[in-house]
Amino acid sequence: MPEALAEASETSFFQGVHPLFRFMSEHSPPAAPGSAQLPPLVVVLLGPTASGKTALALELAERFELEIVNVDSRQLYKDMTVGTAKPTTEQRARVPHHLLDLRRPDQPITLREFQDEALTAVNRNLEQRAAALLVGGSGLYLKALTDGLKPPSVAPQPSLRQQLTRLGQGTCHQLLMDADPEAGRRIAAADAVRTQRALEVLYATGRTMSSQTSASPPPWRVLELGLNPANLRQRISQRTEQLYAQGLIEETQQLKKRYGADLPLLQTIGYGEALRVLAGQLDRTGAIAQTTKRTQQFAKRQRTWFRRQHQPHWLSDTDPFKEASQLIEAGLG
Repeated sequence: MPEALAEASETSFFQGVHPLFRFMSEHSPPAAPGSAQLPPLVVVLLGPTASGKTALALELAERFELEIVNVDSRQLYKDMTVGTAKPTTEQRARVPHHLLDLRRPDQPITLREFQDEALTAVNRNLEQRAAALLVGGSGLYLKALTDGLKPPSVAPQPSLRQQLTRLGQGTCHQLLMDADPEAGRRIAAADAVRTQRALEVLYATGRTMSSQTSASPPPWRVLELGLNPANLRQRISQRTEQLYAQGLIEETQQLKKRYGADLPLLQTIGYGEALRVLAGQLDRTGAIAQTTKRTQQFAKRQRTWFRRQHQPHWLSDTDPFKEASQLIEAGLG
């Protein structure tokens, strides 16, 4: 169930005491003499997969005339629409979106590259809007942005990635656990993309990714709002059925044809099971069951990450739009 939080009626409470607002004044430009101007507000809407982030984000963006900055690592890639539950054409027409369809899936985007793109989008929004709105469930990407992590800048190594793909994800993750236990514990055993990236950094620099990451928070106030509906398991089951009905297997077939079955992103949740259907190793019913199970496991890991690495206000199931709106209004002052 969503965590309860003490209520307060005064805006000053939210701006001065409430842990949701992390004022980063030590990194902010000095205010003009006699002024009390606050750093700009960045609203983060986070939550596990299938928790309803897209629908709520659209409502909030329309209510406050904001644009949406995507923080879902798979939605950064072109041609991956159904399997990532990417916002539809109609939804993108309602509200401008940023950081969707940046590259082809065979052109990996590093964490540093994401961070640079996202910072540009956020700063542009803060110049033109009352606040910026980040939406997604990729915890490390969110933390890199809001905490100002400085991951190593290492160009992709295509030949090394091909070798790692041939080794298999199980072997690669064990190599990572041996060489960089901190990164190995942080990266899921089935996450081929991030496992390969961590090994790539180690190969290119001779140092672990964990040892090369520093932090310099940007000059923002960050309001983190979390969705964690009580019926999440049911929502995951329903959405998985929808993805297959909307053409996940057909989309996977096109990705395989265009980029090859060894594409690391084709091993991720949904695409991996659809790929096995195409290979005759699973029927549709079995694929749906396995995708549902993997998604539920992933959602559990997401919730654990959010509890440990973030301090969101968990919105209630009763009226999350009203609750979120009140918090944003308090933040805007």
